Formats: sequence, C-alpha cells, structure tokens
Amino acid sequence: MTLHSKAQKITTIVLDIDGVLTDGRLGYGATDEIKFFHVRDGHGIKLAQRAGLKVGALSGRHADCNQRRARELGFDFLYESCKNKLDGLNRLTEDLKIEPENCLYIGDDLIDIPAMRKVGIAVAVADGVAELDEVVDFRTQRPGGHAAVREVIEWLLKEKDLWSATLQLYLS
Repeated sequence: MTLHSKAQKITTIVLDIDGVLTDGRLGYGATDEIKFFHVRDGHGIKLAQRAGLKVGALSGRHADCNQRRARELGFDFLYESCKNKLDGLNRLTEDLKIEPENCLYIGDDLIDIPAMRKVGIAVAVADGVAELDEVVDFRTQRPGGHAAVREVIEWLLKEKDLWSATLQLYLS
C-alpha cells in the first residue's frame, strides 16, 4: 500500500510529547518542571482538528505542563505515564473505537517503536534515534520541538486533500 493510500485512512494523530512536541530537554525550577512547546506545532494541531482529525498524546511522563498544553490545544486525548506505548495505543484505539491503521504516530525514541509498528503511518522527528528508521514511513526535516509536528500535519492535510479547505479561514 502506498503512503498516499495509508494517509487516506488516518483519522487520528498520536504524538509523543518529550522529544516531539518539545526538544526533549527538561528544566526544573523550585516547584515546576519547565518545557518549551513550539507555537507552530500548536497551530498545526488546531488546523488538523478543524479538518476533522483527532489529535492527542501518549507520553511516558506525567507533567503538569503536558496537561496544561493539552488543555490549551483542546487535545482529544492525553495518556500520561505510558511506559509501554503499545499498551497505551491499544487503550487509545479501544477508547476511541478505531483501528490502529487509522492512526498516524510521531515519535523520537526507542520506547515508541512497538506502537509505531502497529499504526497506519509512523513518523520519526529529524533528531529521533537511528533505530526508528527500521519502522517509520518517513522522517521529518525539522527536529522535535521545532515545528516537526506542524510539518507532518501539513503533509497529511495535503495528502488527504484537506489543506486548501483548511486555509480558507485565513485566505477568505
């Protein structure tokens, strides 16, 4: 099956957070964990949602800032403390009543491999570990935390012929 054909089946975008929505660095203040999220990734997520796609995250970590960003962007789902991403994906697909082939998964590290093997489209961010090349459909040009998610969403919306309609809000 071609990548274009696989894209037509995608209804749900599943993101890792640390290393995908962020550059993977963690900062610790006196009371808070600090992460930096790219605004273009956030806008891309809103574009995907406007086009009718569900978007959310499976994160190996639990963090208040993950929850805050998920609320700000109106994530359709957020599963934290997923030490086994395949179990998280199975729970997600069961909860949403979809098939794994309906998911596009973006990851950056070894923990993502089992889930990536099961989904319709698997994508690694540019700076993800080399071992992901064995299982992903493609790698982004941009590294995690630097609008890699936006890059994938634009690609997907164009593959699904939804890009032009999504842009009408801004061009009309």
